[in-house]
Amino acid sequence: MTTSVKYSLEEFVHDMETLLREQPEQERIFDRGSSFLEKLIANPAAIPEEYLVPVGKGARSNHGSYALYQGDSGLLVTSVVWGPGDHASPHNHGTWGMIGVMGNHLTETRFQRVDDHSREGYATLEKERSVEFSSGEVSLLIPEVDEIHQMDNFTDRPTVEIHVYGDDLRGLNRCRYDLDTGRILPFVTEKYDNC
Repeated sequence: MTTSVKYSLEEFVHDMETLLREQPEQERIFDRGSSFLEKLIANPAAIPEEYLVPVGKGARSNHGSYALYQGDSGLLVTSVVWGPGDHASPHNHGTWGMIGVMGNHLTETRFQRVDDHSREGYATLEKERSVEFSSGEVSLLIPEVDEIHQMDNFTDRPTVEIHVYGDDLRGLNRCRYDLDTGRILPFVTEKYDNC
């Protein structure tokens, strides 16, 4: 009887850091990196249990956002838990990203900015597509090309995702977009629930 070897968070980080040291084009990061992420999200045991559940307290008790790794290269790996009914309005990222669903389903709606950027503090977004991602599936974020998205957990149980970014979101100037008014609302991620 053979024992199957599971891909660990440490192996994922090693593979990603090795890839990033090669300074590849973004397409290669996505091609190789998404295959690494698919292996990681196939093994929920690779992530400590406390990072697979909502935080359970505070203003967003139904949600959880946990830093798992931050490297000198800029690589950031987080676990994000979306509780039932959880919602994130349209927002950007300011860096490349890969998001893998580790458990349950999540609906991602992508938007394109279609205005000419001439009106400061305002944007016109057009809905491009809405996709329900299931366990084992990966979504890619391409800065300024295809990265504005809204996230919704329409299910009755938590959804766990692993997020991988090319830069630490803490301190990056990012934007939320108000679909009703067109206002751009600047924001900065300040911390994660575990640090």
